[in-house]
Amino acid sequence: MRTPPAVEDLLRTLAPQVLGTLVRRHGAFDACEDAVQEALLAAAVQWPGDGVPEHPRGWLLTVATRRLTDQWRSERARRDREAAVFARDAVLAQEVEGPGPDEERPGDRDDTLTLLFLCCHPALSPPSQVALTLRAVGGLTTAQIARAFLVPEATMAQRVSRAKQKIRAAGARFALPPAGERDERLRAVLHVLYLIFNEGYTASSGPDLQRADLTAEAIRLARALHGLLPGDGEAAGLLALMLLTDARRPARTGRGGLLIPLTEQDRTLWRRDAIEEGTALITDALTWSPPGPYQVQAAIAAVHAEARRPEDTDWAQVLALYRLLAHLSPNPMVTLNEAVALAMVSGPSAGLDLLRTLDGDDRMAGHHRLAAVRAHLLEMAGDPEAARDAYREAARRTTSLPERRYLESRAVRLNGEDNEHA
Repeated sequence: MRTPPAVEDLLRTLAPQVLGTLVRRHGAFDACEDAVQEALLAAAVQWPGDGVPEHPRGWLLTVATRRLTDQWRSERARRDREAAVFARDAVLAQEVEGPGPDEERPGDRDDTLTLLFLCCHPALSPPSQVALTLRAVGGLTTAQIARAFLVPEATMAQRVSRAKQKIRAAGARFALPPAGERDERLRAVLHVLYLIFNEGYTASSGPDLQRADLTAEAIRLARALHGLLPGDGEAAGLLALMLLTDARRPARTGRGGLLIPLTEQDRTLWRRDAIEEGTALITDALTWSPPGPYQVQAAIAAVHAEARRPEDTDWAQVLALYRLLAHLSPNPMVTLNEAVALAMVSGPSAGLDLLRTLDGDDRMAGHHRLAAVRAHLLEMAGDPEAARDAYREAARRTTSLPERRYLESRAVRLNGEDNEHA
């Protein structure tokens, strides 16, 4: 039985609240996370038929607590620990059967931010941070995460398990990081949410260009983070960037899932509600917060969103913003986009000159985006033969089937134009 979307949304909202309460009371993040996952699965099975309980958070907390108690019982077989287990059970029973489990008690609070910091612990690699965040904070099952990233469920299960083991080995406490570490850890949290969104917006591999479930989850988590940190400009900037970018999703693919580039999209399909919300967010944030990389990217997206037609785009402003972004967060992907903006302002030759600075960058070795941007600028420069070769090179390098089809179609079209002029 498929879980209704409304129930799925409720479970994802409640998952970090229940897990946070459980970990704060009893410690043992890995055991508590397993218990919450079992409770979420039980709810996904029971609630569609029985109805959502009057106190859904309390229901989940009760079931997860029982699962945790069962784990402790099975793990404490030695007789000299039985007394401690029974004493712990009594405390758990009092907590569950005393005040309503879903009612606020002194000390109960929203622990989503603490969970995000824990899942993005520096002991973990970025892929592990992403997987653990989606499972512990997003409430996704291991199977759902595995499907989203096109890997076997067993592989993703191992990744999640290793991540939890590293958290335990690092001695991480369920608490916000010290003030001196908070900014750096927050950057890691923002980066993980950004990675989740990007993988959903342009899948790195597989038959589909987009995975709406991942973009929706990234936006939900970014919205929650912004709600928890309303005074952080970069949290606002990241949410604005996601909203403004995702607003284009209905226009990004055509018949058969073929990719449609920004300049050829039907802009009447762009979601105006998301554009208005994202524009308002970034406009407000830039009035009181020093600009950061996510705010600048959101500002660029807002400039594109303001243009009703491609030719109305204020490319000079876009170029200025990319140069600011290159100063704040220099990386080759920023240079790629700056080269496109420069080409639109000063001509394709200027853009191609900037691209050449990336030819010796090891980070771009074999990356399809460099060849794809070069192909686009060569086509603008009136060199169809070189552009066709670059499109073909980019198509060979990408692991995304929709991108490959698009790049190959550009090469074929240029080949046709060559024949017409022969």
